[in-house]
Amino acid sequence: VNPRTGEEVPYENLIKGYEIGPDRYVVISPEEIEALEPEKSRTIDIEDFVDLEQIDPIYYDHPYYLIPDTGAEKAYRLLLDAMDSAGKVAIARVVLRSKENLVAIRPRDGVMAMETMLFADEVVPPESLDDMPAKAKKTTKRELEMAEQLIESLTSEFDPERYRDEYRDRVLELIERKAQGEEIVVDTPTEEPKKVPDLMAALEASIAASKSPGGRPKKSASRSNSGKASSSSSNGAKKKSSGSGSSRRKTAKKS
Repeated sequence: VNPRTGEEVPYENLIKGYEIGPDRYVVISPEEIEALEPEKSRTIDIEDFVDLEQIDPIYYDHPYYLIPDTGAEKAYRLLLDAMDSAGKVAIARVVLRSKENLVAIRPRDGVMAMETMLFADEVVPPESLDDMPAKAKKTTKRELEMAEQLIESLTSEFDPERYRDEYRDRVLELIERKAQGEEIVVDTPTEEPKKVPDLMAALEASIAASKSPGGRPKKSASRSNSGKASSSSSNGAKKKSSGSGSSRRKTAKKS
């Protein structure tokens, strides 16, 4: 919409530009952008080998599996075994869907797993979060002890099979019920005024629940994205299911 006339601008008259100052733009044509796109390739260019623990998980984006091209099986196995023996992760670049991606490649159960990563400037630094208070309130010694006790009571070994997508389960149950001819009546929940949470009361209730028969307070947990692989891009990777879609992520939320 033209801000001066209020009229809709025809699509053929739209152009792309980069703002360099107030009311100052550099106009860029689609042909100029296309000329800058990385060359499509079926290869992955390794730049460094690093320790896995050096990579903050916030940089991870989409998971893939890598399989070798015909005739490259021996080289694939050699690199896989060498990385497994050295305990290293490869940092590389690969072109997927006309976009250059930074990736981390690591051995996983006898195959190569590849995770596309965010570049450093795509991760929002915590200090830039507008919703964070200027000065965080200090916790008391008792609050800290209660919180540590709760963490200790809920500490266990990670088992991805324990966590299910409960929303998906409810949708599948709804489909099954409707398929059997059941009439579904949807209740509209009433909004209740939110109460200011009592931190100590919540901690005490959680600790008490964790010690009760059944062991743990009920909580929602999302299923891990490490499900079965499906078809992928032309570089021989097989993409796993993933719910991530943002190119920038705030640390308050992007692993």
